[in-house]
Amino acid sequence: MALQQTKPAPPDADKRWKLVNAAMRRNGYAGHALIEALHAVQDAFGYLDETSLRFVAESLDLPPSKVYGVATFYHLFTLKPKGRHACVVCTGTACYIKGAGGLIEGVEQGFGVVPGETTPDDRLSVLTARCVGACGLAPAVVLDGAVLGKQTPDALVAELNRLE
Repeated sequence: MALQQTKPAPPDADKRWKLVNAAMRRNGYAGHALIEALHAVQDAFGYLDETSLRFVAESLDLPPSKVYGVATFYHLFTLKPKGRHACVVCTGTACYIKGAGGLIEGVEQGFGVVPGETTPDDRLSVLTARCVGACGLAPAVVLDGAVLGKQTPDALVAELNRLE
């Protein structure tokens, strides 16, 4: 007679946990489905917080360190909420030489946020990328999926100020 292990209750009454549980149940709450479970959480909530990581670890009977390790290893996972807008400053060689550092400084001064962070009002997330493939437009920025080339700190800050 097999013992049926009870799974932990979701951290709160948010209905999105049903989606996460369904993803884990599809794979029999098996540890090998960790990445799929983390994707389900991120799809449902937008990011992975400590509560969700612990819930996934308990549900899949994995050590929290393994779950955290996977969540931080893969760049597609994020541990912080994202802003409504995303500004990715290219820091590849061409962009760096043409002034990417100044763009980052301009955003830091204009919005008080460093790369990898989001403004307190959740309006803007600032990131960097090693190369966005627009070397001829250096320094380049990807703003909400659109490539902006030959940017200056003042022009970039002005563009970011126009966002709602």
